[in-house]
Amino acid sequence: MPITTDALIIGAGPVGIFQAFQLGLLEVKSHIIDALPYAGGQCIELYPDKPIYDIPGLPRCTGRLLVDNLLTQVAPFAPVFHFSQLVTGLHKQADGRFVVTTSSGTVFSTIAVFLAAGVGAFLPKRLALPGLDAFSRQVSYRVDNAAGFAGKRLVVVGGEVSALDWACQFAESGPNQAAQVTLLHRRDVLQAPPELLARVKALCERGVLTFKVGQITGLLASAGQLTAIEVTDVNGHIAPLAIDNLLVLQGLSPKLGPIADWGLALERKQVQVNTETFATSAAGLFAVGDINTYPGKKKLILSGFHECALAAFGAAAIIFPTKKIMLQYTTASPKLHKLLGVASD
Repeated sequence: MPITTDALIIGAGPVGIFQAFQLGLLEVKSHIIDALPYAGGQCIELYPDKPIYDIPGLPRCTGRLLVDNLLTQVAPFAPVFHFSQLVTGLHKQADGRFVVTTSSGTVFSTIAVFLAAGVGAFLPKRLALPGLDAFSRQVSYRVDNAAGFAGKRLVVVGGEVSALDWACQFAESGPNQAAQVTLLHRRDVLQAPPELLARVKALCERGVLTFKVGQITGLLASAGQLTAIEVTDVNGHIAPLAIDNLLVLQGLSPKLGPIADWGLALERKQVQVNTETFATSAAGLFAVGDINTYPGKKKLILSGFHECALAAFGAAAIIFPTKKIMLQYTTASPKLHKLLGVASD
């Protein structure tokens, strides 16, 4: 049976979370889908610890702090999150409701849909290596079960924070320590904070972590199992490297995905909207944040927050067609105070 809800939000970044909050103020129940295994979108994936200076009321905050605050703010409305899922289908029924399906087989029935997917769903950058798909059980693009690498010969591919941090964790003593850890990157330059680089250096000096510069150019297998990879260094020398598991953490790439096939009015892979309600060319479907476009559009988080407020009112008029939607203020409305679980003064 499908999950029935008033509104479905595609994208759990800052704008998607704030959209759930604005809907909650209007008593609209929502579910949120994201391709990533956690909330935060670009803020968490691209700059979790970098300072942001243009959020109203917050002179300085990190992406991680902003997401944490937004999750705390929306908590009274209890939106339901569905992580590690891509939207694969959207169909409008004769009664006006949308049926939305995901890559995990989850089905939703909803009155309104909000596209808050930024520049698209963030998907791991995959290795373009012939024959690699045959060893999918040994190749991972994210860490879902750290214990699965314990005692294994592990190669971590990547040169940024995520790759370095996981390589260190699996090299250090603990229940998930791998038998052998190699950090492989195509260049000898690693992108990470100084303290993480120092951590990598210390583990290499101890001999529990090996850093290699090169690229995977071949695979060696036996009895259907990947047993080694061939690494080509910057001088063209090829050397085998025995492995049990390959963890590829080369960053994420945004993909618009099936949204491009939904018949929406698009301009340069962005969804055109009516700025009165941020409705798209399909009735009941709204777009907020970086995924939309309109004259004067500025790709700023604060612009997305503004769009969420107007989109919520536009959707509420559809969800509650016989109800007069009133603008109320959180400073003075006892009703909103009750919804938020705060005491009225």
